[in-house]
Amino acid sequence: MNISKRLNRLAEMVTEGSRLADVGTDHGYVPLCLCRQGKIPSAIAMDIGEGPLERAKEHIREAGLGNYIETRLSDGLSALEEGEADTILIAGMGGALMERILDKGGKALEFAKELVLQPQSEIWKVRRWLAANGWRIVCEDIVLDEGKFYPMFQAEKGCPEKYNEQELLFGKSALQSSPQVMREFLEKRLKSIRKIREGLPEGREESRIRNRREELEKEIKLLERTLLEYRKGKGISDEVSGDNRKD
Repeated sequence: MNISKRLNRLAEMVTEGSRLADVGTDHGYVPLCLCRQGKIPSAIAMDIGEGPLERAKEHIREAGLGNYIETRLSDGLSALEEGEADTILIAGMGGALMERILDKGGKALEFAKELVLQPQSEIWKVRRWLAANGWRIVCEDIVLDEGKFYPMFQAEKGCPEKYNEQELLFGKSALQSSPQVMREFLEKRLKSIRKIREGLPEGREESRIRNRREELEKEIKLLERTLLEYRKGKGISDEVSGDNRKD
């Protein structure tokens, strides 16, 4: 089965032999891929929308995997019972929504052993939730797929590490599996933020403009600091400076 780079990497993060619950499964591609490979014994494909779930059911029927993949209409993890899944995969939604789903996970989440997560935005909220609820990120990754960057991570139960503001936003560089792609993401983000800052009106002291400039300058410093870590890790000696970089 040909699936996108993003979905393929998410599938690779699922531990072999685990029972999977795929939240927001859409077409059901990840469970289908893993079951076809024989990497997992079973999966529950879940979605809040009846349309996407019907598409997933059709694909499962076509693949002849109805005995291995069950579909359920579910708002987040509400239809998942305790002990039914070892790995819970949640991808393709905003960080605030993902945080809500995890917060309401109840017994189903309590009995899971592994989380594979790919927030589309506000990633820091998901990292913060994991750190506050007994989950430890063991692997970070980022994929460039059709011009878009997709950060993702794998978490297990255990003593969580502490995160500073920089690590909440961009993860711990020591855990990053694709440092070169992460560096490209950071460089693109830094270029974009600098451009926004330069476009702010000059000579205006309204609190809204002043606060926005301060927010942008703070993010720029965090980006520069993170980029420096990745450049040092690659043995590159160039400095991260807005004055001598060509954007």
